[in-house]
Amino acid sequence: MKRQKSVATFLLIGFALLKAPSAEASGHGPVFGLATPTNGRGGWSLDLGVMSRRGANETGIMFRGMLAYGMTEDLMISASAPVVFNSAPLAPGRLTSMMPGTGDFEGIVSWRFHRQGTDIGSRFESTVYGGIILPGFQKAAGLLGDLNKAPGIWMAVASGFASRSHYFWIGAGYKRFAESEGDKRPDVLFYSLTWGYRPRALRKDYPHWDWRLFVELTGENSSHVQRQGREMPDTGGHQIFIGPTALGIYKNVAIEGGIQFPIYRNVGSKHQKENFRFAVNFSYFF
Repeated sequence: MKRQKSVATFLLIGFALLKAPSAEASGHGPVFGLATPTNGRGGWSLDLGVMSRRGANETGIMFRGMLAYGMTEDLMISASAPVVFNSAPLAPGRLTSMMPGTGDFEGIVSWRFHRQGTDIGSRFESTVYGGIILPGFQKAAGLLGDLNKAPGIWMAVASGFASRSHYFWIGAGYKRFAESEGDKRPDVLFYSLTWGYRPRALRKDYPHWDWRLFVELTGENSSHVQRQGREMPDTGGHQIFIGPTALGIYKNVAIEGGIQFPIYRNVGSKHQKENFRFAVNFSYFF
């Protein structure tokens, strides 16, 4: 019942915002990887996403909502909250850069500290991220669900190039948790490499959809689980995923989605192996 009420709340907020004054959608990043775009000054955005990770025996799936506000053209704050429908005992990971694939609540400050125009419609820029992670109310599957949970932090930086037709971003982030009664969730090093292309045939202005295609590579290297002050064997791991994604923008609405498959997988035996992951996200800018 609590899950249904949470989903209904997010949907009601979304429908209410659809009646708000329209605004042109600002630049939007890829699905999984770190990127540099931020909302414009005074601009709000609501993201409603579904994320899933398919393990060897079980599938994790969740709904997540994020509300973001552009304090200036280069400074944005955001907060996200989850509803977990099913949890799977998979290796710890980030999944997406702005909304984690866990049952935690998260708040992030994004600061685009460097921006240099190189030509009409093209630019180099860099953005740094810092945030706090608060444990959610829903229990995770497997060994992670038995731990006493504590808050954590998320830090990341991304840099890259964006033009009318091509996009390239590289980034890295680090998620670290505090200890609680001798238990500690694994720290995660996250990194990503994204290339995007805006095909000329799909490069259109309103009232048409404007599409971008991406290839996204992400990696996650997690430390061992700590239980009652001791590191648990066979719980660390490193895995790398790659896959195609797409982003479509129609005035003040954006829809994106994609799938990734593992190209390198070396996780402890206490975690299920992950076969693939996907995410679909709806964004509304106002």
